[in-house]
Amino acid sequence: MMKPKFLLFFLFLSINVFAQNFGNIKRYKVNYALAIKGTERLIAIRSFVNDNQKYLLLVDPHNLNTKVELAGHYSLSNLDFGNVQAIFKKSVYIQAMDIALKNDRQMQNAGIDHAIPREKGITLTIDLCPSHKNLDRIIFQSLINEFKKIEQPVPLAVSASGKWVLKHQEDLKWLKKMVSQKELDITWINHSYNHEVNSLPLAENFLLAKNTDLAIEVLENEKLMLKNGLIPSLFFRFPGLVSDQQVVEKTIAYGLIPIGSDAWLAKGQTPNAGSIVLIHGNGNEEFGVKDFIQLLKTKQIDVKNKQWLMFDLRQGLEKELEK
Repeated sequence: MMKPKFLLFFLFLSINVFAQNFGNIKRYKVNYALAIKGTERLIAIRSFVNDNQKYLLLVDPHNLNTKVELAGHYSLSNLDFGNVQAIFKKSVYIQAMDIALKNDRQMQNAGIDHAIPREKGITLTIDLCPSHKNLDRIIFQSLINEFKKIEQPVPLAVSASGKWVLKHQEDLKWLKKMVSQKELDITWINHSYNHEVNSLPLAENFLLAKNTDLAIEVLENEKLMLKNGLIPSLFFRFPGLVSDQQVVEKTIAYGLIPIGSDAWLAKGQTPNAGSIVLIHGNGNEEFGVKDFIQLLKTKQIDVKNKQWLMFDLRQGLEKELEK
């Protein structure tokens, strides 16, 4: 028979785990507000109801961290997006948006593509586009094995599409397990819900495809992430790295920062110091995965000497912008 103190611990653990998964989300919407609790001064960008309680998706504008909390814990002052930009114009959050807007007319690779130019290492982003193939776990395991004595957990970003999440629950559970065991520290990037792709030219493909509803691509994917215990970050990666000026501006109006890449390995792009490296971990990019494993091998000595590290995307931007 379970002793009382262990029963209480088990109940607490169960409640805590359940609290991270929102299975009954309703009225999920964009809702900007200044959220204050003691010395904490955050920005609410979303509100929703789950099991008759109102929650907020909150942003720290200085370190780009996000979290979900009960709305009742904060004193709220509603804002529009223009107010947010004006009040926090010197923060990392708004400065990063401004940088992302500078190349908003590019059809490919709009947004921030290079985060920490003076550091010895990279920011790794792994895209999970819809696929019938299993997760390339070798990427993550290789990172863990290579960096376990240097960086633990290993920081990286994973761009999750909704249709990948729906079809790969076991792989998602494995990733969450690696996070819970402090092997990986994952920043979860919104990669759109449907991730439309067709055989048409880029101007009519991905998010530029006819009848694409950006609200569904952004908000439905955030809801799905929350339902699966993932806290959405402030970052958005365009499928195929394809967008236009209107899509970039709308994405930023959702409070999100578009993230590109200056080193898509499968396309033969070579990473430099501070690069945002892109590989696909969904089983569809064999050459990109092989190139990354080879890159790790060539950097073994530098890794051991802490001369080539993995950097958290949020911390890299914070370091560069808030001076």
